[in-house]
Amino acid sequence: AGMCVFDIKDPTKPRQIVFLEVPGLGLHRIWWPGGRYAYASALLDGYVDHILMVIDLADPTRPREVGRWWIPGMHSARGETRTWQNRWALHHAVVADDIAYGSWRDGGLTILDVHDKTAPKLIAHRNWCPPYGGGTHSALPLHDRDLLVVADEAVLNIDVEKQHKRTWVFDIRAKENPVSIATLPIPAEQDYVAMGGQFGPHNLHENRPGSFQSSTIVFATWQSAGLRVFDLADAYRPQEIGYFVPPQPATWTEPMRGRARMRHTADLFVAQDGLIYLTDYDGGLYIVQWQGA
Repeated sequence: AGMCVFDIKDPTKPRQIVFLEVPGLGLHRIWWPGGRYAYASALLDGYVDHILMVIDLADPTRPREVGRWWIPGMHSARGETRTWQNRWALHHAVVADDIAYGSWRDGGLTILDVHDKTAPKLIAHRNWCPPYGGGTHSALPLHDRDLLVVADEAVLNIDVEKQHKRTWVFDIRAKENPVSIATLPIPAEQDYVAMGGQFGPHNLHENRPGSFQSSTIVFATWQSAGLRVFDLADAYRPQEIGYFVPPQPATWTEPMRGRARMRHTADLFVAQDGLIYLTDYDGGLYIVQWQGA
């Protein structure tokens, strides 16, 4: 388990140049906007679940770990004992201006100072599970507006989940005291609850360098409700301004953990020209053109 680095100078012939082995079950998701450092969620030997790993790519043929951070209680090999019963695990972190915003599933949100890559420092930790259902998945910083959008993933069929998962808007003017000021609207043009399946947030388009970037328009996948587009011009009153709901898949290749047979829009990437690339667990790839509100 670990991380591959590829040379893609010839896009038709990607060439693996190195493999960084990691002691444990490997990596889940990597934030790497093209600079010297990558930030990965890693399930390492001696820890109860995924933590943050910082990888130095100054020499891409010799990547090396230079730092790590975890929520106290996760390092079982050191004798730490967790105080929670549900799953606290880093899904991934998004980094802006040397601040890392980590989503820890049922462990909520962390804000870390990563100026010193060898010693990340906690600025704030917020967890709203319980009473809310957890599954914190993606945190999108909008630093020019001092805002942070945080999506909680729906991980079960809606009839089992029993509550709507939310996408939160935080005021982060004071990084040590993030304040929730709004939630994104829940899709309502159809009765998605009655339709079944997993109905709720999954991924956010993360404004990566070279992609479509906006601090007011947010693109999100909502599983059975497809793609949703939100306007945060007024951060206290987010508005839905567009959506695309794919058809039901024609075939079902991988029914997962009792998941209902329902479309499942999972991940997305928005290019600079407004082309949106969407994936579905069973339906494959959709390409959609965003033409503005």
